[in-house]
Amino acid sequence: MGIEHYIQQLLYRYNCVVVPDFGAFLTQMKSASIYKSTNTFYPPSKRISFNEQLSSNDGLLVSYMANAENKSYEEMLKHTLDVAKTWKKQLHSGERLKISSIGELWLNREGKLQFQPSDEVNYLTSSFGLSSFVSPVVTREVLKEQVEELEEKIPFIITPEQRKRSSFRPYLKYAAILLLAFSTGMTAYRFYGEMLNKKQIVLEEAQTLVSKNIQEATFFNSKPLELPELTLNVTKKTITGNHHIIAGAFRIKENADKKVLQLRKKGYEARYLGVNSYGLHQVTFASYEDPEEALIVLKRIKSKESQDAWMLSTK
Repeated sequence: MGIEHYIQQLLYRYNCVVVPDFGAFLTQMKSASIYKSTNTFYPPSKRISFNEQLSSNDGLLVSYMANAENKSYEEMLKHTLDVAKTWKKQLHSGERLKISSIGELWLNREGKLQFQPSDEVNYLTSSFGLSSFVSPVVTREVLKEQVEELEEKIPFIITPEQRKRSSFRPYLKYAAILLLAFSTGMTAYRFYGEMLNKKQIVLEEAQTLVSKNIQEATFFNSKPLELPELTLNVTKKTITGNHHIIAGAFRIKENADKKVLQLRKKGYEARYLGVNSYGLHQVTFASYEDPEEALIVLKRIKSKESQDAWMLSTK
């Protein structure tokens, strides 16, 4: 399955999906809008943009792909870097890079990267099932024309001389206007009521379908992974350092705290590292000052404890 498929899945839940060594796809909320030139109404949505400066690997896309395809983190990272290299080569050769349901990338004459988002998919789950629609223009001059036409068709039983002296015609004119207005108002009210009923039915069906699809969708499980009990001979080191062996990143803080207690029972100097830029609570097996020492421990943990462990270096 292509890497773009996993990017699409992550854009439903996250506002930033980074493709290592290539760039990041960002989403931003866009309110419902009206295009007066075409009388078209559009529902709320997520607007996609691209930033080539955000190319550092944050582990989100690679971890998700490794979990979905049941492969190692290193293998999926290598695959992702190869795809990014192929995409760059395609762009520099003057071709346009089309990413299905996401957008199109190309280089302009000055060599700057351009991005045109796709409007095929609305990644805002709260607007699931809502599509754009066209509403006819309300013409307010029609009523006046109909009244004038009706006035000319009304028969009069009095002579023109008597009509000049009589006040019957003005009253008849007003009665015709009231009759036509009442008839038009009742028709419009009945049409408006039918539209409200149809809209309510569509909204209820859309909400039911959204709830069903979200429950059936495959995303990161917020429940911590139940790991088997293992006995490891780990040499205790100081918990301070700039090189952290990440055990997991959790959307819920309570799950991160449970993971820390679980790892400490196994002998690790685990701790809560904090919240990253994507709102995930990170937990580390241990932290080290020496990067070479951290890599040795990481290799040991990946072979005996968790294949998803990875190292994060901070300044």
